[in-house]
Amino acid sequence: MSEFTKSSIGIDTNAPDGGFSFDNVHRNNLIQQTSQSGGNPQSGVSNASNNTNKSILPLATKTGTTIVGLVYKNGIVLGADTRSTNDTTVADKNCEKIHYIAPNIYCCGAGTAADTEKTTELISSQMELLRMNTGDSQSRIVTACTLLKRMLYRYQGYVSAALVLGGCDINGPHLYQIYPHGSTGKLPFTTMGSGSLAAMAVFESDYRDDLEEDEAIKLVQRAILAGVFNDLGSGSNVDTCVIRMDGSVAMDRNGITPNEVAPLRAKVKRSDVLNMREGTTAVLKSTFVKAKSSMGVTLADVSVTAMET
Repeated sequence: MSEFTKSSIGIDTNAPDGGFSFDNVHRNNLIQQTSQSGGNPQSGVSNASNNTNKSILPLATKTGTTIVGLVYKNGIVLGADTRSTNDTTVADKNCEKIHYIAPNIYCCGAGTAADTEKTTELISSQMELLRMNTGDSQSRIVTACTLLKRMLYRYQGYVSAALVLGGCDINGPHLYQIYPHGSTGKLPFTTMGSGSLAAMAVFESDYRDDLEEDEAIKLVQRAILAGVFNDLGSGSNVDTCVIRMDGSVAMDRNGITPNEVAPLRAKVKRSDVLNMREGTTAVLKSTFVKAKSSMGVTLADVSVTAMET
């Protein structure tokens, strides 16, 4: 019986049998040359008129947020900071990042503020219509997760919304993390946003499966504070939302305000020399002109001067 060889069945004998794959070596080299030269990789010269060859490296998206969620014994606790940023500028010191989806489902959003708000509003309206069509039955968390991931996948990441979805239904408490491209994960605790690493360090050190509600709330608050104090994109106050198996929801808006400046400003002693007292500026003359009409000031009392053009 003839013996089969690699060359007899059309397999390249020079190709390695195993180990690393170098299929993308030329592609990676092209990307590296393009990013370094800022133009055509063949010429190595920057070409400002040709934007298509300027750079093909994917850009990282900065979320500037700390959002977290965990499952405790009888429900879900969600948490978020309240800082909204525009690059390096704080646009809003008290932004609300925990959004309503259904009476038993809430969602934390990181990414572009408009995208997170409108995405959750859209899914919330779809969940409401679904409840109306199914006899006002309780919404399922997996249904909201499916609607969210389908929408985000449809836009291929161009809707910048990284979400932490949590709630309780007849199947128990559920917590999902949803990425802008539509991928999801069901976890006992999760963090997202630019402050997620600091928050995750707190969770991984102290999380337990049988946490009581008070312990869970304090752990979420500590995780958000870790993001507030260790991430420049996160800051201001701490919001928490507790969703219980009995159907009740407790939203604690600005539960912790570690950066309150009013007490600090009250300690500043302002010099009385800077206060402008009444009478500091002398009044040389004052006159009172009665209006020409009993109706008060009218157009007859206004002098109109033609503007030079």
